[in-house]
Amino acid sequence: MTTYVYGIAARSHPALPKDMGGVGTPARPVRVLQEGELAAIVSDAPEDLRPKRKDLLAHQNVLSEAGAGGAVLPMRFGSVAPDDAAVTGVLAERAEHYLERLQALDGKVEYNVKASHDQEAVLHRVMSDNPELRALVESNRQAGGGSYEDKLRLGEMVAGAVQAREGEDAAVLRQALETAAAAESVGPESTGWLANLSFLVDREKAEEFLAAVERVREGNPHLDVRVNGPLPPYSFVEPAPSEPAEARA
Repeated sequence: MTTYVYGIAARSHPALPKDMGGVGTPARPVRVLQEGELAAIVSDAPEDLRPKRKDLLAHQNVLSEAGAGGAVLPMRFGSVAPDDAAVTGVLAERAEHYLERLQALDGKVEYNVKASHDQEAVLHRVMSDNPELRALVESNRQAGGGSYEDKLRLGEMVAGAVQAREGEDAAVLRQALETAAAAESVGPESTGWLANLSFLVDREKAEEFLAAVERVREGNPHLDVRVNGPLPPYSFVEPAPSEPAEARA
């Protein structure tokens, strides 16, 4: 049977709660595989594993329990290996890398920050900051709305100004938060967000980081800033080429 991998920890990591269940129906018992100075938190992998809410929560719960006892390198949901031997083999092969990562991430959590524009507020902002736009709006108004070409030109100018503002605001957000974080990672671009950033934050400095987020919100009311965390530091595992598990979900 294939092996489901939740995360990697040091061999000295405290034991997990007895009879802890993981993914699957019924929940597969969670166990620990040891190799050298490392340990992998695993269970048997269900054959029909899919990203359903129950299993997503089970994956997260195992990592939360493990993370409460010390640093853990979290694997993404759906990470599997052919068998236990494949997991311990990669632990042995990549021991130096994983031990370095465990040391670097000890006592730290991840916060994901996404930002988008409040459309009405950002339009007001770009108009107030751009005299040329204001003049064109007023010219069109006095001309009874303006010609088709005038309206098209205005629309293109507004779209360009908003796009430029997206880049500026993404930079402002990043600069404001990076000083309160130990590291940062840029997430994949997605529709609707002008910024998708993950920050590695010391647990003891979490309040300082969240306070920095609030200052960004207060100083930029045209931004919708959303924070998800604290999370296991998924974005900072930096897996080596020989990842111990292959995403199947």
